[in-house]
Amino acid sequence: MRDLNESEIERYSRHIILQDIGVEGQERICAGKVLVIGAGGLGSPVLYYLAAAGVGEIGIADGDEVDLSNLQRQILHTEADIGRAKTASAVEKLSAVNSNVKFNVYHEFLTAENILGIVKDYDFIIDGTDSFSSKFLINDACVLAKKPFSHGGILRFSGQTMTINPFQSACYACVFDAPPPSGSVPSCSQAGILGSVAGMLGVIQATEALKFLSGAGAPLYNAILSFDALTMTFRKALLKRNPRCRICGSGGISGLSDYEQKVCDL
Repeated sequence: MRDLNESEIERYSRHIILQDIGVEGQERICAGKVLVIGAGGLGSPVLYYLAAAGVGEIGIADGDEVDLSNLQRQILHTEADIGRAKTASAVEKLSAVNSNVKFNVYHEFLTAENILGIVKDYDFIIDGTDSFSSKFLINDACVLAKKPFSHGGILRFSGQTMTINPFQSACYACVFDAPPPSGSVPSCSQAGILGSVAGMLGVIQATEALKFLSGAGAPLYNAILSFDALTMTFRKALLKRNPRCRICGSGGISGLSDYEQKVCDL
């Protein structure tokens, strides 16, 4: 880690005066590396807050282009970005927020063939994807690479999230085991999503990443936080790691396979 300069001390002063972060915590944030998979509904607020907080290196993985239907919730993008790569649109906006951050762009869909080569370079991973196959692939890769990560999922008016520390806390497969049959659960494009719900959950995921990097507080390990925005009720359910989990259990995994062909964002 390096010492903060005068400009950084002023920029991050509201973090630095926090007792649980201070100068050392902010230095850890500035030295941190976070990969955000998906620059869409969840990735947009996550990326804005990570860049503003001064995370030193941020990876953005997304193989998609901006579509008009994205703009209702994917606040990184504007009408002028329609047809552009989401990664290019994201870096343009985020660089204007904080020019001190290094952005690594992966304009590609993540698969079993390329995901391990990407996640290996990061301290923390954030899942901002839309399908169960994507989420299980990210979980498997992070467990195999021993990378902590934040899971997030949204649909209609609700959201859920958990933070996983491989082999130390319950992983996504400990809780859900395997993807449901194709077509049995609707996607956001089929069932809809209130745009601000993506913001609510994305902010929680960004907070988990900043807590992890700075050492402040306790990450959302061995618990799943869910909320219903219609009634504005939150519920935290405690979990336990499954010793017989097919991914992080005693048998474990030695390699990856695709649940589907690509990882898409929300």
